[in-house]
Amino acid sequence: MTATWAPPGPRVQAPDPHAAALPQHGAHPGPLEAFLAAGPGTDVDHDPELAALWDALGDATRGGRRLRPALVAAAYQACRRDGRPDAGPAAVLHVADAVELLHAAFVMHDDVIDDDDVRRGRPNVVGTFTRRGVDAGAPGPAARGYGRAAGILAGDLALVGATRLLATTPAAPGVVAALLDLLDRAVGASAAGELQDVRLALGVDSPTLAEVLTVTELKTAAYSFCLPLCAGAVLAGADARTTAELQRVGRLLGIAFQLRDDLLGVFGDEAVTGKSTLGDLREGKLTALVAHARTTSAWPRIAAHLGDPALTAADAQLLRTELERCGSREAVEVLVEQHLRAARELTLAAGLPASVLADVERLVRTREGRAA
Repeated sequence: MTATWAPPGPRVQAPDPHAAALPQHGAHPGPLEAFLAAGPGTDVDHDPELAALWDALGDATRGGRRLRPALVAAAYQACRRDGRPDAGPAAVLHVADAVELLHAAFVMHDDVIDDDDVRRGRPNVVGTFTRRGVDAGAPGPAARGYGRAAGILAGDLALVGATRLLATTPAAPGVVAALLDLLDRAVGASAAGELQDVRLALGVDSPTLAEVLTVTELKTAAYSFCLPLCAGAVLAGADARTTAELQRVGRLLGIAFQLRDDLLGVFGDEAVTGKSTLGDLREGKLTALVAHARTTSAWPRIAAHLGDPALTAADAQLLRTELERCGSREAVEVLVEQHLRAARELTLAAGLPASVLADVERLVRTREGRAA
């Protein structure tokens, strides 16, 4: 996966785990760059507000590790077989860019839901337009509302753009239809997971750890792992059994990735992740860490501070200490390793190269994952 952007070699009977799947952009812009360069394509292209919104959308697609495009490429390369027609590298690049734009859309909406104004260590769409409102002379709350509106609208534009990119993939109509079906399922699952996640923060339910993991699967695994892996398989002309196995692999990887992200949200290095380690604690986010802690004797001490919007850095450190002492941090770390191991075993059983998972495992096991 680390060599994703090199030109592909010829098909081989046994997939080469180190072969790349995507062509280089070269002198011509790729589908995502062309989409951004074309602008919103409306009769108000010169409107300064729309132009600023489009610029912020473009900025939201930059940075990160392009994990999801790499998964499309890895699955495509792993599933290719000699003598079997596939969609080809240009289609892979098209779908990879569509998946990355979908990710940008969800990130922008997620920042609105979480009331965040920073992403990857710099102002996100909400933060950018909040500052724009303040600079124009608006009072703080009004400027914040302006920023949140921009985050929603930019996410809408990106979501429609991702759909358009998938729909215009240079592939057979049946392949495009299969890709759009994957998109429908991923968006629906992600919406359900996101809403359930917000409900958990209401504090009106007492979900089990298993129920929290189900939300994690819907919110993260469906679009970040299942979609790109299955899309790569569809582009390679893989059979339904292989695609279904990659769907299972994606679920396991997505849960492991989100569990690790939850750990980074509390115990991570802000300089590496670009995200505050106070946000989840102040929000009282009901992650696997919290679900486990609820079953321990430390819960009353944790509950006394969790969800306090004015939580201090000192109180946050007390919470971290309690989460470690009661075994919640270790329990989640064990869950991460269990899901990664299960994904690896399933991948090998399906006859796919272990390289499909290599970069994902590295990101999950290091402190860099949240920046992906």
